[in-house]
Amino acid sequence: MAENNSIRVRLVTPEKIFIDGTADSVSLPSASGYLEVLYAHAPLLAELGPGEVTMHGGDVGDRQLFVAQGFVEVLPDRVTILAESALPPGEIDVAEARHKLERGKKMWNDAGDEARRYDEANRVIREAEERIAAAERAGKSG
Repeated sequence: MAENNSIRVRLVTPEKIFIDGTADSVSLPSASGYLEVLYAHAPLLAELGPGEVTMHGGDVGDRQLFVAQGFVEVLPDRVTILAESALPPGEIDVAEARHKLERGKKMWNDAGDEARRYDEANRVIREAEERIAAAERAGKSG
């Protein structure tokens, strides 16, 4: 169990466990915006959106990881993040993200009458924009 109002944080992808420790706070992107999680947070299950998971304090220290998609479960003493992928913002391939952004814009322009195609294009665009922004905050302009 967490001590001193810290929360247990686990960030897991299909490839590996990125984080398994404690933090004083966790900020993470949900599909509808960023959430700030502190000890004793109300239980919550949410879809993860693209963006940065930021942890402060505890034994994980101050860390950021970019995540793309997945789910998050919040309980009063722990946060479990199941992400499709995760990587430090400094390792983002900015050229690839810009290519995905252009591909997303083309998908949007070619969507025609199909709302589903617009939704997919918007998902690709949002993820690419978030990747570029995270890389720029990490000082990488690619």
